[in-house]
Amino acid sequence: MKFKDKVVVVTGSTRGIGRQIAQAFAREGAVVMILGRNAAGADEVRDELRREGLCAESFACDVTNGENVREIINKILDKYKCIDILINNAGITKDNLLLRMSEQDWDEVMGVNLKGVFNCTKIIAKAMLKSAAKAANQSTGWACGKIINISSIIGIVGNIGQANYAASKAGIIGFTKAVARELASRRITVNAVAPGYIDTDMTAQLKEGVRNEILKNIPLGRLGAANDVASVCLFLASPEADYITGQTLSVDGGMAI
Repeated sequence: MKFKDKVVVVTGSTRGIGRQIAQAFAREGAVVMILGRNAAGADEVRDELRREGLCAESFACDVTNGENVREIINKILDKYKCIDILINNAGITKDNLLLRMSEQDWDEVMGVNLKGVFNCTKIIAKAMLKSAAKAANQSTGWACGKIINISSIIGIVGNIGQANYAASKAGIIGFTKAVARELASRRITVNAVAPGYIDTDMTAQLKEGVRNEILKNIPLGRLGAANDVASVCLFLASPEADYITGQTLSVDGGMAI
């Protein structure tokens, strides 16, 4: 129960990695806010956690819409008064070779993957700064806020057919470093996690030949599990990581070595 009563916002948490992250924090005692584009999907995760006796709320949210994000965050703050941890996980892909990639595909990926991180971080950081001001004279070991951005190994090494996705995920890494510098004096840490190929519904659709080629490039010889990413998020959000900020931690089985 390391995160007992901590309020955690997880975007894009209706499936895959985001869902696993939400479950992991809830099972460690956190009050988890499930944010997703699909209201039914968010409600499903909320109900699943509540059946386990865990604390969760659900919200339909378009992270590309700053006003929508602000409205939801204000609802959370009205009820819980603070937000302790933000996990920016929402992301999409619209793959194609550069010369065939439409402007719309570029804009949609950048909107969700990068602008969404900007919107959520800017709005929630304001709430964290208020909490930091109140705690200025306290000697607690906890940082006053934890922000964790889910990037991707593709943002580090690139990938054919994913110029938009790679650019958005690389942008998250630069954003993480800049905001970490801005918020450090207020005891708010900002870090990124860069997953490699994780065993999700998306990778389950890969043809066997493609999957085998991917595995050849992973020294540990397997795809990652969503829980591998969730465990790193738990660490970065914990007091044990209070002296870590502005970093990008790859969870890729050694793929980028």
